[in-house]
Parts: sequence; structure tokens; C-alpha cells
Amino acid sequence: MSAWDDLLKHIRAGDVVGTIRLVGELGPAERKVVAAELPTCLTARSRGVLDWREWDRQLRPLLMAGAGSLSGASAVTGWLLRRDFRWQVQDRVVGRVLELLRRRPVDWQADVALRLAGRLRHADVWPWAVAAALVRETGVRPPDSDPFMTGWLRELGDRTSGLDPAMAAGDPLLAAYGPRLFEIDGLGLVDVWRVVEGVVRLLEHGLLDRAAVIDGLLGRLLRDGPAALTPLVGLHDRLDLDLDEAAERARDYARLLPAGPVAVADLALAQLRRLEEAGRLEEELFGEALEALAFRPEKKLLRAAISWAGDAVLRLPPAGGAPRVDTVLRAMAMIFAQDTLALQERAVRLAVKLAPRSGADGREAVRDAAAGLPAELREKVSAAYGGGIAAGEVPVTPLSAVQDGRRIEPPFGSVEELAHAVTVFSWPPDPYDFERLLAGLAEWSHRAPEALRTALRPWWHPFDPHVFGHYGYEVHESVVEGFRLAFLAFASPQDSVALSRDKAPRRSRPSDLGALDELYLRRARELAACLLSGGGYPVILATPTAGTGHVDPGVLLDRIERLEAAGVDALPGDLAQALLRLPRTISAADLARAGRLSSPAGQASAAWMRGDRPADPTVTVSVGWHESYGGYGWHEVRAHMAVPVVGELFREVLETRPGYSDTPEWWPPALPSHREIVAAHLLGTLVSEKDGSGGHAQVLASLAQGDGPLGDGMAYALACGMGHAAAADRAGATDALLTLAARGEVPAEELAQAVTTLVTGDVVKLNRVVSALDDATQAGAHEAVWEVVVRLLPGLLPQDGERPRAGLADLLAAGARAARIAGVRAKLPEVAMIAARKGSSRLIQEARRLIQLVRL
Repeated sequence: MSAWDDLLKHIRAGDVVGTIRLVGELGPAERKVVAAELPTCLTARSRGVLDWREWDRQLRPLLMAGAGSLSGASAVTGWLLRRDFRWQVQDRVVGRVLELLRRRPVDWQADVALRLAGRLRHADVWPWAVAAALVRETGVRPPDSDPFMTGWLRELGDRTSGLDPAMAAGDPLLAAYGPRLFEIDGLGLVDVWRVVEGVVRLLEHGLLDRAAVIDGLLGRLLRDGPAALTPLVGLHDRLDLDLDEAAERARDYARLLPAGPVAVADLALAQLRRLEEAGRLEEELFGEALEALAFRPEKKLLRAAISWAGDAVLRLPPAGGAPRVDTVLRAMAMIFAQDTLALQERAVRLAVKLAPRSGADGREAVRDAAAGLPAELREKVSAAYGGGIAAGEVPVTPLSAVQDGRRIEPPFGSVEELAHAVTVFSWPPDPYDFERLLAGLAEWSHRAPEALRTALRPWWHPFDPHVFGHYGYEVHESVVEGFRLAFLAFASPQDSVALSRDKAPRRSRPSDLGALDELYLRRARELAACLLSGGGYPVILATPTAGTGHVDPGVLLDRIERLEAAGVDALPGDLAQALLRLPRTISAADLARAGRLSSPAGQASAAWMRGDRPADPTVTVSVGWHESYGGYGWHEVRAHMAVPVVGELFREVLETRPGYSDTPEWWPPALPSHREIVAAHLLGTLVSEKDGSGGHAQVLASLAQGDGPLGDGMAYALACGMGHAAAADRAGATDALLTLAARGEVPAEELAQAVTTLVTGDVVKLNRVVSALDDATQAGAHEAVWEVVVRLLPGLLPQDGERPRAGLADLLAAGARAARIAGVRAKLPEVAMIAARKGSSRLIQEARRLIQLVRL
């Protein structure tokens, strides 16, 4: 029996100790044989093992066999970084791997250390530990690769709880990276709070320079700007700078104010205010800081700016300080434009108080800005600053639809270009890339079949079932795997057939594909079946010709004529998708041309273009609450479509599914003329991820670019998007609202009802919706926003004795902004009842402001 056979027994048994022992006994010739067998063995075992537990047990001895038998540093590095070993548990493998590597010469170990460090990914945990140990032991210069330095940060947070000062003082990684730890890009990829604890302990033991840490910390906050890591604020607090340390860095604190997160701006403001109170802040920096705060949108920071400004002026002698007074007045003038009544009132109060002490610059700034204030506040400022301040003209932003910037890429010009695109197509997939690739497969398999097979061979050979979703113990089928199987059916029919006939026991992974995803997958399957049978299909009918996903009617007729000329019948799924992508308006010339087609596909297209197609379904929406064991529950918003008499495929399109989908961006281009149907499908995903960061609400912007009637489906989808926790998702909903407003298509009544239902049902938060409405107002959709707000108020304003809902004052303020720009005059009895109440709460103040603005 050969050494390889002996070793294979240990591998199959999961015997790590026996494997290490046997590898250590191999001679050079035997080691060479084992090294040659290992890659093939790893691939074969990964395909053939049915139980993942058994596979995991065999991976560790396989890892050790390669570490001990492969000869070159490059080969060992590649083996250790194989994807198969990526998720091994660090405590189980690092010591064993190092035991094998330490048997090699020190120079060889140093070479492996640097190679490993250079090829690491940020997610590689145990390989980093191996590389770090070798760097420390061999004395090689610590490398500058960011993943390696990020690993050191991760270790810093893990190891300093039991810090041995003597050992840490001699650590070459601490010496190399400690002085510049805040310059490491991967800091945000680790647990920053644990790094903070590590830095504090190192400072306590004198292993880091305090001044360098402070400077590095502020430098990192400045570098990251809006994306600054807020846990670093906690480190700054624990450093507890004295006045001298803060004064040396006053300019850095001022630079943090314009763009940093609120926590960072709070930190900077506290230090600057502290310096100003001690008389150690330059007047220039005081003005710079106050101006930066006045431009911030956060109410908390604006209130702090007004408070600081007032206190700073009080510290001046009664008869002096005109420059500082003017600085404060210029800042208050900026805050006049914030359009938040409570802030405007506070800024006006301070400006009026300082009027007797103002200089020419301050008075001019206040008078200019006061023209945009509400009438009551404007009159107060006018009385204090010489009178004659008239209301300014309200700036109106021109409204225009958000343009779809996507351009359809041209067809592939060669088989080499197509083969390269196939190689790089991966997750997350793009629907337009999918369409272009599917069209390229149809065209070039017909035009140059042998050339295409030759170009595709490096992509699929050697054949790996994993690439096509077959993992031995399970099968995964998404649009990516479906697309790959279509190309495999052409490039290697025998492997494609083998996959389809494989009857090995397995469980299929649950699929989250929606009905609209199935449109794509069905077309990939039917093209694969066509090519596998030896047939040709020279052109895909459904390939989009516009960024919305539409297919130009004339182009579709060209494609059908091409199929007729080749004597090829249209594939059913391809034809159905092409018809669903036709625009709703067809020219007379295209109608006449379609009527002259003779094939079944041509006749079906002619009938569809004439209007003989399924009627638009009526969408209704229900909102429910599901509770599971243990009291855990979730909201479910389901759309229901009245199904007209249609064929099987179209019936499937109308069947919505609850829950989350990974690929909703594929849906608008699938049905570009049926926005309401797409919106109905989107509801499950939008609700399930409304507090996450999946980014799927951004698909609403492309959905609005399409065509078709709108109703409850689009209204609830918009409301969910506007109520999303992530600003980027709300922006997608706002862009959709802008597009609909520019077209005069906003379903205001339905949208108001949807928002009311979702807010009162605690599905979405009102303040998020108001934020999206405000953004739309600023972008020119003030008239559409007003139509929505005026329909929202009756259902959301509190009755006598009811507690006001959070965000209502913001909603009234948003309505006031839209009404002011639109010049609205209206009777609002529900708002008038709130305005007539006693008190000075913000809700009552905003109600009074709105009533005053729209008074007939």
C-alpha cells in the first residue's frame, strides 16, 4: 500500500494527529506524490461527501496534509487560503499548522509569512493568526497590507484584557502598527469598542504615546467625515483631555463640526465651548465653529449653537464685543432659514435681544434673512431692526422626473467578449447583464457554435458542480445558477445531462424566488433545453431595448420575422416575457406590420398589440400581525390581485408571495408596463426589511419610470419605502414620488390612506415618512406633497383627550413648507381645532403656523 493510500485513510477518518505524524515520516519522493494527489482529492471529496459534518471532519486532516507535504512557499500559501478551509475554527487548526510549518527553514517560513500576509482577505481569521505568528517568530519586517494590519486590530481588541506589559513591549507588530493604528483602513471592519478598550490599556501601561493617540484619533475622525466611527468618541471621552491638550487641537475640533456624525459634532462642540468659556478660543475659530453649526440640519446641534451663542455674548462686557455680536447675528440669520418654527423663534429671540449691540454687518445679515421668516416673527425682527422688512419671494424649485441613467449595452461583438462576460457574471446579479448574456448565447451559438464552445471551455473546465448549484447534499437554484446551466447546456452537453440525471440523495435549499424571478429562470431553462436538444434559437425576443425594460414593438417584430425566416418556433416563456415588455401604446404602422406575420408568435403579438391582452388586475392590500411562540411577532402587508381569465404563466405573475427577496431590482424590467403588479410583489420585501439596510426600497425609483395604472399597490409600496429606516432607501421612494409628480401620476388619495394605515398600525414611523415628503418638497414636488399631507391630517391628528402621535408636529411643518411654496389657500377644520387649543406645545405652534399660512 502506498503512502498516499495510508494518508487517505487518516483523512477519511478525520484523524488530524495521525495525518501530521504520517506527513512527518514521508520522504521527498513520497511527499511529491502526496502533493500531486491533494488538489484532486480535495475537489473530489467536496463533490462526493453527502453529509456536511463528515466533510468538515475530513477538511482538517486535508489542510494538515497540504501544509506538511507541499514544498514551495507559494504552493503552501495557496493551499492554506483555499476557499474550502476558510471557515475552520482558529483554535483547532492554527497550532497544528504552525507545528508543520516550523519544521521548515526559517527563511522559508518568512517567505510564507509575507506571502500569506499579502494575499489575506479581511475575513481570513485563522490564516492571519498563522501569518502573524510566523512574522513574530522569523523577525521579518511586519507587512503593510491592510487585511494583515486589520487582523492585528482584531487581535488588539481580543488580547489586551490579559495584557502582559513585558510581552507587549517586545511585540514587533505593536511597534510597527501602534503609532499608526488609526490610519488602518480596516478599523471599521472590527469591533471598534474592543479596540478602544485595548488602546486604553496600552496607554495605561505606557505602551502607546498619548499625544500620538489623540492626534491619530482626531485625524481619523476628520478623514472619515460623515462616516466617522462613533465608538472613537468614547475613546476621546476616556482620554479626558486637559485644557492645554484641547487648545493645541482647537482647529481640528472646528473642522469636525461641518460634516461629522452628531456624536462627533457633540464632542467637538463640547471642547470648543469649554475653550471659549476659559477664554482660550480664538475669535476666528469661534465664528468658524458657529457658522458650521448653523449649517447643520440636526435640531439638537442647532439648539446647542443658539445656546452657546447666547452664553458667549453674555460673557462679553455690556459695552463691547461688537465683532462677536455680529458673528452671532450672522449665525442666527442662517438659522432663520432652517424652516423649523421652534428654532426660528429661538434665533429670532436672540437676534432681537442683541439688536442694540449689533454692528452694520450683523444688522444687514439679520434684515436680509428675516424676509423669509413667518409673518409674526418677521414683524418682531423688523421692529427691532428699523422696520420695512417685507416678505421675500418664495424660491420654487422646478420639478422634473428623475431620469433613468441606465443605457442598454450593445450586443456582444465577439465570442471572446461574450465568454469573458460569462466568467465575471456572479452574485449580486444584474438583470440587464442577464438579458445581454442570454441574447449573446442565442446569437453566437447560432452564428459561430464551435468558436463559442472553444471560448467557453476555460470557464467550465475542469467541471465543478458547485458552480452550477450542485453541492452533493443540496441543490441551489437562483437566476445565476439558471443562467450558468443555460451556457453549460451549450458548452458541455454531457455535463449538463449528468447534472440533470444525478439521482444522489440530497435536500433542496429553500428558494426565495418570487413569481417575477421565475420569468427569468423559466427563460434560461427553456433556452438550455432547446440548446441541449441540438436545436438553434437565433434571437431572444424579450431582450430589452430601453432602460425601463421595455421592448420596442418594431424591434420585436424584426425578431419574430427572423425566427420565421429560420423556421424556428418562439419559446413560450420568451414570447410571453416579450409581450409583457411591450409599451401600452403601439403605432398604427407597427399594428399593420404585426397583422402580416404568419407564425403563432406573430399572431399572438398582433393580438396583444391590438389590445387583446389580460385586463389590469385590481390590487387590494391587507395589513396583519403574526405572532409566534414566545410572543415574537411581525407585521405582514399582503397584496391581493383579482385574477382575470388568463393563461397559466400570467396567472403565476399575479400570485404574490410573502417575505423577503434578494432580487427585487429584477422585477420592474420584467413588467415595465405593469407597475401596479410589480408594486404588489414588492410589498413583502419592503415590509420585511423596513428597518434594515438591504437597499431594496431604491427599486421604487426605477419602478416609477415604467408605465401602467397605479392604485393601492404603488401607494403602499411608496409608503413602505418612505418609512424605511435607511436614508438611501427613503431617497429611492422620494425619487419615485418626484417622477410620478412630474408626470401628474401621484395617487394622492391612495398614498395618504396607505400612510395612515401603516402609521396607525405601527408598521412605519411617521417621522421617516415626513422626511421623505420634505425632500420631495425641496425638489419641487410641493404641490403633490400638499395633496398628500392635506389628506393625511384628518386621519392622524389627535382628538380631544388623545395623546399626539410622534412626528405629527413635523408633518404639520412639512405641510406648511409645501403650502408656502405652492401658495395654497384652504380651510383645514381639523388643524384649526388643534390651533385653537391652549398651550404652547410644538404641535399647537405648528398648527397655528399652518392655519395662518393657508388662511383664505
